[in-house]
Amino acid sequence: MGDTSIEWTDKTWNPVKGCSPVSPGCKNCYAERQAGRFCGKGKVFEGFVQIGKNGNSGPHWTGKVELAEKHLEDPLHWKSPKRIFVNSMSDLFHEKLDTLDLARVFAVMAYCQWHDFQVLTKRAAWMYAILTARSPEREEFRHIVIALLQKLLAEKGPPPHPKPFRWPLPNVWLGVSVEDRANKDRIDLLVDTPAAIRFLSIEPLLEDIGELKLCGIDWVIVGGESGPRARPMHPAWVRNVRDQCQSAAVPFFFKQWGAWAPDILRAGGDLGGDVRRGHSAIVHAPGNPEGYFRKGDVWMSRVGKKTAGALLDGREYREFPNPQCAETPVQRKTTSV
Repeated sequence: MGDTSIEWTDKTWNPVKGCSPVSPGCKNCYAERQAGRFCGKGKVFEGFVQIGKNGNSGPHWTGKVELAEKHLEDPLHWKSPKRIFVNSMSDLFHEKLDTLDLARVFAVMAYCQWHDFQVLTKRAAWMYAILTARSPEREEFRHIVIALLQKLLAEKGPPPHPKPFRWPLPNVWLGVSVEDRANKDRIDLLVDTPAAIRFLSIEPLLEDIGELKLCGIDWVIVGGESGPRARPMHPAWVRNVRDQCQSAAVPFFFKQWGAWAPDILRAGGDLGGDVRRGHSAIVHAPGNPEGYFRKGDVWMSRVGKKTAGALLDGREYREFPNPQCAETPVQRKTTSV
């Protein structure tokens, strides 16, 4: 745990074990697949994943969710500043996670002022209820975090170059996953939630997502799906998001095509040795019916994540937000303690 190949972060930190699906983006969950490798007796995910449930030989979450005590204080031991993706294997705002345990995670993030923590959730409504100033739960939660932080300070001593406590935590980035049109309401909830940085992870992008509300959003990540059952992604869907980000001056990060690459076989591209020959698919343009290839449709080839890469129209997009420039109205409403 810690080192990662995820392109937009430096390390992963998994203080929570277990999850459950909530929307179409969860269908081919890589975390569920990974957890299935470590679910045997005495292993990390024993009791959190089942094999062969519902007649499927693949792994499935059991629905059990709890704090991973062993890893709760991992960030305290990483002395150099890092961007840390919180819960790459779960959802920090899972409704089954005890609120006190959630507060313990926030207290660790509050203590580790030298790191930036990237929290990504599909459960935007619960995140909003816990953290927004218009929620009674928010005040109670904040006071619990403060009490737990004071306990950490008493046990560990002050962090390097300590700063006054502020709420929302200035080193915590909040993001929501938005894979299709049906789940764009998560964006509204995110914008109404106080945060230092707000970001969208549009991965896996499953359809043309249409118009995005980017006011109050500081960063957008887009990616296609990888893994054995990955669904292909039309290049026009990605360009739509990129163009909206450029118009709104929002940093855009294109993570990957995923398992499928556009037009490579029919364009005569060099596939190297990684192509899975015979695997191709038509992805239809918005408004085009299923069936024959029509204008705007694209052929996609299943070549694997490494070969597909992350070039969009001949270039990579690896833009990051600048925390010093993130000044949305809600973010400026901070509370000093």
